[in-house]
Amino acid sequence: MPLCKDSSRNLAVAVALLFAVCLYISFSTRSISDPISNLLNNINTLHPLDELEAALESASAGNNNTVIIALVNRAYVEEVGEGRTMLDLFLESFWEGEGTVPLLDHLLLVATDQTAYDRCRFKRLHCYKMETKGVDLAGEKVFMSADFIEMMWRRTHFLLDVLRRGYHILFTDTDVLWLRSPFSRLSNNVSLDMQISVDRNDVESGHLINTGFFHVRSNNKTISLFHKWYDMRLNSPGMKEQDVLQKLLATGFFNQLGVNVGFLNTTEFSGFCEDSPYMGAVTTVHANCCRHIPAKVFDLTLVLSDWKSYKASHVNNKWSPHHKCGSSWKDNHYVPKP
Repeated sequence: MPLCKDSSRNLAVAVALLFAVCLYISFSTRSISDPISNLLNNINTLHPLDELEAALESASAGNNNTVIIALVNRAYVEEVGEGRTMLDLFLESFWEGEGTVPLLDHLLLVATDQTAYDRCRFKRLHCYKMETKGVDLAGEKVFMSADFIEMMWRRTHFLLDVLRRGYHILFTDTDVLWLRSPFSRLSNNVSLDMQISVDRNDVESGHLINTGFFHVRSNNKTISLFHKWYDMRLNSPGMKEQDVLQKLLATGFFNQLGVNVGFLNTTEFSGFCEDSPYMGAVTTVHANCCRHIPAKVFDLTLVLSDWKSYKASHVNNKWSPHHKCGSSWKDNHYVPKP
């Protein structure tokens, strides 16, 4: 009988030890027994889905990983003249354009201040508030002022971040009216890394690029280009980013990187520097060659009115003169809102 009791006791101890060993093995090898869960946990820890990534993912959904990006600040969402805002005019062009309404689903408005961000959210668009780190970018930044140049460089850095995340970009200034979908007008040549607007169709004098409207694919070449472009701000005091990119193009840096660039002609991608003569072909109209927001809003309102008349009649007419923008360069007494 004592032998039987000892055997039972020993068996119980053995079972308990075996159970403890099994628990230890189970916990210590959980990453091996459940590798997928462990991998996902590691990915989420290393690369959390931050606000920008979430905004880009949402805006690019169903659009070949391409996001339309526009930068706005308080000056672009405040009323000018007859109660219009630059942002309202910009969005109205999508409504009045041909095949442009669905593109709003892929538009990401990048706000430089809380007022612009709140207005974007009110309009139920894709919105992101860009970190400006102590620099006030809320008020109107008149062309070539120090604040204007700073805002353009902040924009370049932001777009570099987007490219690094693997998203293709169709960037547009907010003073560009979208009258037709540009996606059908951009070249389908996948070897083109970048397609950019120009101020004038003057090939002989060189392409005078305009960074207010361009398409760029995310790849190692374009990321290197934007990195170099942004770094050159340190050696380019008083130069806006557009002039620095023009310099990189002229000195052969695009070729050095193997970046293939296409230039968007003003017949389809029109602007105030050079109007498109064919309303039946025009895709966008940019209020370039214009100094301040009130002049842009006034003359773009006329452009939108011209477009509505064309849609009703399909008769090609000349665009209304851009008198306000033309005279804005002589308006030495203009004081922008702070």
